[in-house]
Amino acid sequence: MIRRNQQFLTQIYMVVDFGIIQLSFLVAWWLKFRSGWIPSYQSLPVESYAYWSLIYGAIAVLLGILTSLYIPKRKKRFVDEFLKIIQIQAMSIFILLGLMFFLKQLDVSRQYLAIYVGLNLLLIMFYRYVLKVMLKSLREKGYNRQFVLILGAGTLGKRFYSNLAQYPELGYEVIGFLDDFQEWDGIEAARYKPILGKVDELAGMLEMMPVDEVILALPLDAHSKYPAIIATCEKAGVRTLIIPDFFDYLPARPYFDNFAGMPMINVRDIPLDMAGNKIAKRLFDILFSLFAIILLSPVMILVAVGVRLTSPGPVIFKQERVGLNRRNFMMYKFRSMRMQSEGETDTGWSTPNDPRRTRFGSFIRRMSLDELPQFFNVLLGHMSVVGPRPERPYYVEQFRGEIPKYMVKHHVRPGITGWAQSNGLRGDTSIEDRIKHDIFYIENWSLLFDIRIIFKTIRNGFKNAY
Repeated sequence: MIRRNQQFLTQIYMVVDFGIIQLSFLVAWWLKFRSGWIPSYQSLPVESYAYWSLIYGAIAVLLGILTSLYIPKRKKRFVDEFLKIIQIQAMSIFILLGLMFFLKQLDVSRQYLAIYVGLNLLLIMFYRYVLKVMLKSLREKGYNRQFVLILGAGTLGKRFYSNLAQYPELGYEVIGFLDDFQEWDGIEAARYKPILGKVDELAGMLEMMPVDEVILALPLDAHSKYPAIIATCEKAGVRTLIIPDFFDYLPARPYFDNFAGMPMINVRDIPLDMAGNKIAKRLFDILFSLFAIILLSPVMILVAVGVRLTSPGPVIFKQERVGLNRRNFMMYKFRSMRMQSEGETDTGWSTPNDPRRTRFGSFIRRMSLDELPQFFNVLLGHMSVVGPRPERPYYVEQFRGEIPKYMVKHHVRPGITGWAQSNGLRGDTSIEDRIKHDIFYIENWSLLFDIRIIFKTIRNGFKNAY
């Protein structure tokens, strides 16, 4: 039933996408040629525009099928779907314009095309987002569930079960476990679903129970059992997913490559290693920082005057930090502390009652106004608007040996704010938790993620700042 429902939903997506493209044509035609809001002349009859809109719709749906847009999305992030839809619409319009060029049908309003493509994107994104939210809500309430059987009741299987319980919106329900050696004690029996039998009993379980997916969470020494398990699942028409016993070494979203004709897992796939992503992020940083500097220049002038009048010393405080590719740079801040004595080193954390702070410094730190000069660091290319916060060389040397994966943060430019900071991990907070958030950001970067972090940072008001 679930597979039939999924197939039906996939067909609905195709039909609705095609229908929305035609709706966009009608709205764009009316706005351009009938509303009177945009000066225009009708270059082609409406029938011709409708004809090309039908072709465009067919191209977009076909590209969606070829690029796996219409596969089940239960486990997929909406941002991945968003980017794929943009790519499909861009390819579709180029193919359409190519066809029109060869058929000498290029007398089409460019304003109409811009409105048409823009409406396609907006309406498709909107309905898909609304539908995704509705489906999540239904799954949380117990509708349209899929049933999972976990092979392996050891550490790996229990961890997967606990993690899955944190995502009720995915709509998965664990039926139980199969394991050859484990037995639950009283506490585990209350916490986890039952161990239903041994791994060799899988075929009988698949016949008796409505299993949709089998999760292999077995240790490495059970590798020899995988061929028989997978063959049993495929014979029953059940999907099989494997959790590698070494998954702690893998990124959150591992990338599979092909090397010498063999599939291999890329242990550290970073989206910002791609030239296109680097350029997009850098352009965003330049435009955003210029906008912020212009908008906030009166505030920066007032803060500079306040620092100058309330304590002796320079207005701008410069401190060495470690940035992209472990290269050091000077990070700028408005000075919020008293000047250090000669020979005094600064290797301490700032605390809520730090005696080194001036009264005005306490105010600008609480409001995070001391961070504003870092927009100039962004323009100079030392930093990004969003990224892992840079640390002093003294602490980098200390943490690199104490905290696993600490140095991964230096694969990207440091930021004024980051995923960790937007979640309240700022100041004297757990370095381990910060690194986990930083690595998640690095492995899941997108411009939409950057914008989300910026809005979240503004909304939260730089919590834990002092």
